[in-house]
Amino acid sequence: MRDRAVLRSGVPRWVLFAAPWAVLGLCLLPRLARPDWGARADEAFAPPSNLRIERDLTYARYGSREMHLDLYRPAQVSRALLPTVIVIRGGGFQWGDSKGFAFIAARLAQAGFAAACIQYRTSGEARFPAPIQDAKAAVRWVHANAATYRLDPDAIGAIGGSAGGYLATFLATTAGAVEFEGDGGNAGESSRIGAAVAMATAADFVDLHPYPREAREVLAAFIGAPLERMNEARRAASPVSYVSQTSAPLLLIHSDADPSVPYAQAQLLQQRYAAVGADAELFTVSGAPHDPWNYVRWFSDLMTRSAEFLHSRLEPHRRQAVGVVQR
Repeated sequence: MRDRAVLRSGVPRWVLFAAPWAVLGLCLLPRLARPDWGARADEAFAPPSNLRIERDLTYARYGSREMHLDLYRPAQVSRALLPTVIVIRGGGFQWGDSKGFAFIAARLAQAGFAAACIQYRTSGEARFPAPIQDAKAAVRWVHANAATYRLDPDAIGAIGGSAGGYLATFLATTAGAVEFEGDGGNAGESSRIGAAVAMATAADFVDLHPYPREAREVLAAFIGAPLERMNEARRAASPVSYVSQTSAPLLLIHSDADPSVPYAQAQLLQQRYAAVGADAELFTVSGAPHDPWNYVRWFSDLMTRSAEFLHSRLEPHRRQAVGVVQR
């Protein structure tokens, strides 16, 4: 009879049975529809055993909280001081360990750099501008420890992806900005860098319309909520707010199909650099995901481009080898 097939609400029983499966299917559909980007670079390019790697060096302290970095250096020992790159992982400000970008740090060490892969405080521990202060403390640590590890204090760069790219951009654009220095240590040293590579970085948070919902949630956790009432905080957290003629040279690497951070953000940063007469290049990765550096098909090319850019911008400032302690 009809009343056996239809509940009192008028909804057929088969609809109630099928509804949970339909919802599950809608949730899984985006995952199933994602392209297969191929092998992961972090799995395919593990750090080679012949690099000189010193792990968990303390570069900053906040009370009892210690911040660590892993220092990767070329296997071959030379009298020349090493240009040094601060390596900053991504993770939506929710992951900030010194291990996630080990494959990038190792590749840079193979290209002739000392690569300091840093840990930084995440949104769960401290909000903006805490991770920027960490990144600057890492630069100061390089200056303070240059003699010990044969690092060139006049040739310091940075590279990062996603949240790490954002932090690298802040290093490039905020030299001398006291509010971002923090009190992590080595206060007498400079946090100025000579060049940066920023992959998939955000540039402007004043206009939130281009960003997807997930990105807004990340931003709210980073600077505070509700975002609609955080106008000044959003401006202060926007790298474009600090671009000047003295900003460090910047290589922007961005996918034109990035679903998380719009490609237009990279274009905006490049345009702002051009407007003030500063040096910024944009390399477009066609049809790639948000994080192409994480995949074998793009990794080697992006690292080669990054290394060439950093060498070209840092080389004019290189210091000649001096008598220092060899390690």
